[in-house]
Amino acid sequence: MIGGKVWKYGDHVNTDLIIPGRYLDDYDVNNLAAHAMEDIDPSFAASVRTGDIIVAGRNFGCGSSREQAPLALKAAGVGAIIAESVARIFYRNAINVGLPTIVCSEAVGLVEGGDEIEIDFSEGLIRLPRYGRCVRFDPLPPFLLKILDEGGLVPYMQGKLSR
Repeated sequence: MIGGKVWKYGDHVNTDLIIPGRYLDDYDVNNLAAHAMEDIDPSFAASVRTGDIIVAGRNFGCGSSREQAPLALKAAGVGAIIAESVARIFYRNAINVGLPTIVCSEAVGLVEGGDEIEIDFSEGLIRLPRYGRCVRFDPLPPFLLKILDEGGLVPYMQGKLSR
């Protein structure tokens, strides 16, 4: 379960908007986090709080396959992403770094920036307290939940190999 404030964006938020290419020569994730969403929302990096949730339209994470995009969001404190649709390579990179990403058009259409919401990944449920209702989405499969619980693919595999 995760809960936080909604940061809402539109369609086609590409990886260059998530983390501008001019910062990609810096391998410190905290520095990347400081520039997350900078070109689309200059206030984001300074204002986002741990557990906050990005809600976006269609094709979130399109563009290049850079892993730094979901990594910068996670390091900035983003707890999850909800979108109408997500670029497949971004989705995979997000799971690999431990950033839950779900597709739920109904939630995208209901929430506004600044709303407080909660997500229960195992139940496939988004609670929208302002509206007094819940929205369902296809729950993530158990193996993806395990990867996310471990903090991403590398920690998950390290745990499996050390057993």
